[in-house]
Amino acid sequence: MRIPLDYYRILGLPIQATAEQLKQAHRDRTQQLPRREYSDVAIDARKQLIDEAYTILSDPDRRGAYDMGFLAKTYDPDSELPTPAGDGNPEVGISQPEADSHSPSIEIDDRQFVGALLILQELGEYEQVLTLTRPFLGTGNIGLKDGRFGDPDLILPDVILTVALAHLELGREQWQQGQYENAAASLEAGQDVLLRESLFAQLRGEMQADLYKLRPYRILELLQLPESKGEERRRGLQLLREMLHERGGIDGHGDDRSGLSVEDFLRFIQQLRSSLTTTEQQTLFETEARRPSAVATYLAVYALLAQGFARAQPALIRKAKLMLMQLGRRQDVHLEKAVCSLLLGQTEEASRALELSQEREPIAFIRQNSLDSPDLLPGLCLYSERWLQDEVFPHFRDLQNQPVSLKDYFANKHVQSYLEALPSEVGTSNEWVVVQPRRRGATQTGTPALSTRQPANGDTSATAQTDVRTGQPQGGATATLTATGRGTAGKSSLAGTSPPPVKVPSVESNSASTTLQKPGVSPDNHRRPLSTPPSEPNPQTVVASSPPPAPTVPPANSTASGGGRNHNSRRTSQNNDSIKVKRLLLVGLIGLFGIWLLWTILSLLFGWIGNALDGLAGPRLRGEQPLVELEQPPVPIPEVEPENPLAGELNEGLAQQVLRTWFGAKAAALGPEYQMEALREILVDPALSRWVTTSETLQLENAYRRYEHDVRIQAIEVDQDNPNQAIVDAQVREATQFYEGGEVINSGDDTLQVQYQLVRDQGPWRIRDWQVIR
Repeated sequence: MRIPLDYYRILGLPIQATAEQLKQAHRDRTQQLPRREYSDVAIDARKQLIDEAYTILSDPDRRGAYDMGFLAKTYDPDSELPTPAGDGNPEVGISQPEADSHSPSIEIDDRQFVGALLILQELGEYEQVLTLTRPFLGTGNIGLKDGRFGDPDLILPDVILTVALAHLELGREQWQQGQYENAAASLEAGQDVLLRESLFAQLRGEMQADLYKLRPYRILELLQLPESKGEERRRGLQLLREMLHERGGIDGHGDDRSGLSVEDFLRFIQQLRSSLTTTEQQTLFETEARRPSAVATYLAVYALLAQGFARAQPALIRKAKLMLMQLGRRQDVHLEKAVCSLLLGQTEEASRALELSQEREPIAFIRQNSLDSPDLLPGLCLYSERWLQDEVFPHFRDLQNQPVSLKDYFANKHVQSYLEALPSEVGTSNEWVVVQPRRRGATQTGTPALSTRQPANGDTSATAQTDVRTGQPQGGATATLTATGRGTAGKSSLAGTSPPPVKVPSVESNSASTTLQKPGVSPDNHRRPLSTPPSEPNPQTVVASSPPPAPTVPPANSTASGGGRNHNSRRTSQNNDSIKVKRLLLVGLIGLFGIWLLWTILSLLFGWIGNALDGLAGPRLRGEQPLVELEQPPVPIPEVEPENPLAGELNEGLAQQVLRTWFGAKAAALGPEYQMEALREILVDPALSRWVTTSETLQLENAYRRYEHDVRIQAIEVDQDNPNQAIVDAQVREATQFYEGGEVINSGDDTLQVQYQLVRDQGPWRIRDWQVIR
């Protein structure tokens, strides 16, 4: 057979090489050995070709004859190659590729074929290797297994290894040239060759490692394609989702084997944003925000805000504002919230948000452009327009050349009707307020102004200060506070400062208060003044209501003899009464003990009689016995769970049932009831998160859709390596009516060719994703 090689290239020399250079090149090429995975047969075939090239070129006569033919073939356009022996051999069903008539070639033995492939691979002729081996690998290795090129058990692994290395090196070359998707195709083709023959797992690992590192470049290349190439762009988004899943989110620390750190990946996300549309970013970042992820939440806010403003959909802006509340508890996003509030017509809330913002330069710009206004709204409007034009829109593929006009936005009838129907959000706005610690003595609107200042004009009523958080007087003061914060009674001790004590004059028995005396005590020794409270108008009321004096008890030494006998008789009667009580207690205890003893004896007696009767009646069952009824079984019989109609081996009927279930779930989730639970029964990510977001958005916009579907299964392909994955091709007719505010605003009727990706995990089949073919 003839191969596209010449002896000079085999030795790696130009045609002007000297004899010494030929000798040195032969020595070097002989000592250079290929990868250790090659067999001795391949290494010997390679050495034979190197030795043959050196033998011919080192002989001056043979070299001269070879040079004449070499130069004539290279520069004579009329020369043609002879037909190589064995071309189009019908016995093996292969044919040699057409050779370039101006490229030098040599005739080799079939058993040197693997050595020639090895030399071509070393020379960097990767496409030549793939061209020469394509007829053999594409027909079930017929030409390699029949023994024509040597022992098939040795030749086949050598050829597979050479082809795989050619794919690997070709992919790396294309990578360096910026052809990232072609590079990935070459690496994947090399993997497929090795997987099909189950050879060289280590080399497969090298290819996979390159594919992981190549993935960010592929994503950028695919997403930068025109929007008309939707399938390629969807493949780029799928690769991006796979990276995010492996990393655990945008700011995650998982290993996606790309070699990008967290900071590098954040820069990568920032770089690719300008290649994504607003819808693509909204779907992607809202899904990532649920991890949760603060970065993804902020990027989702940008996407919602941009799309809501550009498409005149204030419901998306309101959703962005609600998402900002999640970030507001940890970082300062008051300026973004002010912009959202402005676009929603909530001017007071926008002003409050500006007061809380710590962004110095933007706030200074807003204040500077609001000098002639009682509030900051003119400056905020100007800032919002410039911010959207310079900082937001440039990061979206479909908005980069779109102008920003607040006037046009608020003039939109849909925006006006939505803002008029928008409810007040006083409750949610409180979550944005940062409560600052209040100084002592500070006053609050709506709270009585309280102070420790002493009343003037000798007023004995005291004032007190109240804690704004608890509403209780500080310092343990006791005061009755009126509507003006002033006290009506006497004691106060606030903040270490006490007002002068209120003096109540002591009044004698003949004045405003009356002095009461104890029996047997001289009035001159102890007098207790009863002070009249300031609130009592008439002190005589206290005298009239005082209790009468206690009766006088005669002294002990004045007692008569009759009185002594009476005292002894009373003590004797008291002793008799206590003895009677003790006896009654003893009799009671004895009675209780007798009753208990009688009850015990009777219990034993009746128990003995019962056992005797049970013995006559037969053996007695001991312990608690189960209650058996004829109407129901004694042991609960578990119910057999109904078989899921979407489980089982995938066939045409089951595939149609899966798709009809999806169409029903879609109609329920996007219909007027927004039943998103139905989506989770038939979809898995990434389709699930995408359609849940679509349903939530429609609900916020007060819009919904009604569908009519008709489906016809065209083809089913179950993955042979993984029977839990399948591809279903179907023709789908979808009639849609779009409603907004209860009125039909649009309708459509399309017939599409759709390719669905179905998966299952020890259960029913579900839909992972799909793509519209036409």
